Amino acid sequence: MSAWTVAGVQLDIAWEDPASSLVRAGAQVAAAAAAGARLVVLPEMFATGFSMNAEAMATHAEAIGGWLAEAARRHGLWLLAGLAVPGEIRPRNEARLVDPDGAVRATYHKVHPFSLAREHEHFEGGERLPTAEIEGVRVTPIVCYDLRFPELFRAAAARTDLFVVIANWPEARRAHWSTLLAARAIENQVWVLGVNRVGEGGGLRYTGDSALHDPQGAAVATRAAQVGLVLGSVDAAEVAAVRARFSFLADRRPGVYAALR
Repeated sequence: MSAWTVAGVQLDIAWEDPASSLVRAGAQVAAAAAAGARLVVLPEMFATGFSMNAEAMATHAEAIGGWLAEAARRHGLWLLAGLAVPGEIRPRNEARLVDPDGAVRATYHKVHPFSLAREHEHFEGGERLPTAEIEGVRVTPIVCYDLRFPELFRAAAARTDLFVVIANWPEARRAHWSTLLAARAIENQVWVLGVNRVGEGGGLRYTGDSALHDPQGAAVATRAAQVGLVLGSVDAAEVAAVRARFSFLADRRPGVYAALR
């Protein structure tokens, strides 16, 4: 199987309140399961909000991880979600992929901490970019500010059918969010799902604008400033077909790029 339904959960996160956020997330995961989703995606730091109180937020990692495992088992689906986790130097901003048995299948740590919010002073940046195969579709997770760095996407493009970008992207730069999601899909000829939060937290307002883009950049599912799901079908075969028809990636000249001055 190379085609199935993915659901992005556009969530109003309760600020630094995992108990309340997990209740909210649970209702949406159940709705996504009822809609037939095989992969359900929750936003960046979905249980706490994008708090720079990193050490305190990381103390919830075990409980949040347990909740994700239990929810995946109960509904028999894959879950991808963001949370703060302990690190060697500082906590890390993690995207965690859990399979239907509740096992952790991949962890990605945000490579580019958001310096404008001084995230780099509270969270340690990651150095790996994992890709996991989910029922015939190769999925690579990305976190929020990483969306501004096309180099990261290009590094994994050849082994990816679907990039999933989880975020707490504020209203003030919402046009950038939507434009960059489409751009990453177009330039890499790949599905891109962006899952953002809504509501208010930490003094910022969030309008969601979660969206699924196809391998030619068209938005096939969107949601603006409301809690709910972004649902759509993703198909690895469509990625292969688009790349075969329009051989843009094959025309790249990496050796020349490395020598440019």
